[in-house]
Amino acid sequence: MPVPRQRAIPAVESGQAQAGSPPGTQAVPGLADTLTLLVIEDDPAGSPIVPEMLDSAGRPIRLRTARNLTEAERLLTDDVHCILLDLALPAAGRACEEADELTVLRHVLQLAPRHAVLALTASGDAERGAEAVRVGAQDYLFREELDGRLLSRAIRYAVERKRSDTTERRLTESRLRAQENRRLERGLLPTPLLDGSSLRFAARYRPGRSRALLGGDFYDTVRTPDGTVHAMIGDVCGHGPDEAALGVELRIAWRALTLAGLCGDDLLSTLQQVLEHERDNEEIFATLCTVDIAPDGRRAGLCLAGHPSPLIARPDRPAELLPYDNNGPALGLLPHARWPRIQVELGPVWSLMLYTDGLIEGRIGEGRERLGEAGMVKLVRRRLAEGLTGRELLRTTVNEVRDLNGGELTDDVAVLLLDRGT
Repeated sequence: MPVPRQRAIPAVESGQAQAGSPPGTQAVPGLADTLTLLVIEDDPAGSPIVPEMLDSAGRPIRLRTARNLTEAERLLTDDVHCILLDLALPAAGRACEEADELTVLRHVLQLAPRHAVLALTASGDAERGAEAVRVGAQDYLFREELDGRLLSRAIRYAVERKRSDTTERRLTESRLRAQENRRLERGLLPTPLLDGSSLRFAARYRPGRSRALLGGDFYDTVRTPDGTVHAMIGDVCGHGPDEAALGVELRIAWRALTLAGLCGDDLLSTLQQVLEHERDNEEIFATLCTVDIAPDGRRAGLCLAGHPSPLIARPDRPAELLPYDNNGPALGLLPHARWPRIQVELGPVWSLMLYTDGLIEGRIGEGRERLGEAGMVKLVRRRLAEGLTGRELLRTTVNEVRDLNGGELTDDVAVLLLDRGT
């Protein structure tokens, strides 16, 4: 039995939606709700084109009608599942012969980008219906063949297809964003500048953020024209993109200042100024370890700003930590702080490993005990005894720390290794 034409009551008037909500700002309601159909058609005779319909649960499908796009925009609230558009509806404000035959459909798709749309056309105009689908409608129906069962099924199909299309589009956008982020983060990782140096370089990086490539830890290595090799590793407190961005800024600043000739306390004081200007709040700080290795490779200057001391391995003695008695404060904690530079003897053959605290703060098993510096030293000694060096040494060390933790480490981990052979 045909449904008498009557003014549909907008959801904001009937209490079904909040007033003032812009149309299409939320996802289409699920099919567990009673279906609501918005019909946009202009029949001068006033005869209804939509038969009585039931949803899959046997409930009547709610109907709203609009004679033009202005009324449609007013009636298009978040509880509307689907729009049935008569393609014969003339384009407002333009002569019919001047308007594209699908102009109204394009306007509806712009008006309701999150809603399913069905196009209604004459039975002899299948090509127009197919073109409507190519433009963006979920399906098309013939006006002369319309019945309640067919329309009910078409509405459910259109809503599900729209939901599927939306999900696929979001997944595609997410994959593209992830690819762009990975390309960006790879570009932000440092490339060591060691041309002319006999030292061998290796690094391992594992950010704590899920699916991220870059975290708050940072490192770099450069060789200055006088033959000195400068290495640095640091850690911005916290996790996330803001900390990662600040770490990149500090790394770039360190490289520029190092190439400009700064070293030791002068360099760290300037880096603290950079941190103070770039951080979001005064609670952000960063730890740092810098090493400058003399051109002959036998001695180095060491500065620590609240950072763990490097590990050195030499053939004639067990691996051990370099002295850390004169460890200065982390950058950003104390204004006008000073960072003493101590001289250390390396010897003719050595391996120097700089690392962030993510390597030593992992837990051992299910208890509260942490690996700590002593545990890390024992672990590295064991791997060195197995003959591991370079990248393989770093890879197995980080993997074993992760395994001891019982899974992925929550903190970022950066490890840098410099080797001087015979």
